[in-house]
Amino acid sequence: MNTESALFYVFSAILLFASFRVITARSAVYAALYLVLAFFNAACVWMLLEAEFLAISLVLVYVGAVMVLFLFVVMMLDANADTVRKGFWQLFPVAGTIGAVIAAEMIWVLRRGFDLPEAPPLDAVAAQMGNTKLLGIEIYTHYLYPLQIAAVLLLVAIIAAIALTLRKRKDSKYVDPSAQVKVRKADRVRIVQMQPERPPAPPAPAEPAATGGKT
Repeated sequence: MNTESALFYVFSAILLFASFRVITARSAVYAALYLVLAFFNAACVWMLLEAEFLAISLVLVYVGAVMVLFLFVVMMLDANADTVRKGFWQLFPVAGTIGAVIAAEMIWVLRRGFDLPEAPPLDAVAAQMGNTKLLGIEIYTHYLYPLQIAAVLLLVAIIAAIALTLRKRKDSKYVDPSAQVKVRKADRVRIVQMQPERPPAPPAPAEPAATGGKT
C-alpha cells in the first residue's frame, strides 16, 4: 500500500465517523462542528483525486460561508435539542433503511463512471491547461444553460426563504422610501427669528425692621 492509498483510507474513515456524529450528536453546535470536519476530509479526498477546484470550493463555500450561517442560526434559535431529538431512535430503523436504499441506488448509477478500462488518453494540450481551467471550459460551453437554470432555481429558493420568514410586527418602525425621497428641506426644518427675552431681575432682599429698647 502506497502513501496515497493510506491517506485515502484515513480521510475516508474520519469522514464516515464525522458524518455519523452529525446525526447522533446531542448538541446542534457539536453536530455543525462535526459537519465542518466532514467537509474538510471530503475536500482532502478530492485533493487526492486531483479535483483541486472542487476541494477548495467545498472549503471556501460550505465551511467558510454555509456552516458559519448554520452556526449563527443554531445559536440564535436556541432550539431545545431534547425536543428536536424526541423519537429519534424509534424512527432510526426506517431512516437507516431509506438511507441504505439511497446509497445502493447511487452505487448502481455511479459504478459505471468508475469503470474506465478503455478510457481515451488525455490530450497533451489539455493536460497542460489544468483541472480548474478544463472544468470551467466544460461548464461554460456544454453545460451553460443547466448552470443558468440552477442559478435561477437558487435565486427563487432565496426569495422564497425570505418571504416565508417575513413577519409583520406592530411595534416595528417602517419608512416609505418613495415618501422619503420626496421630502424637501422646508418640510423638515424651519428657521424662525425671535426677539430675545430677558428674565426679570430678582427682587432685592428686604431690610430687617428696626426695633427700639434693650433687652
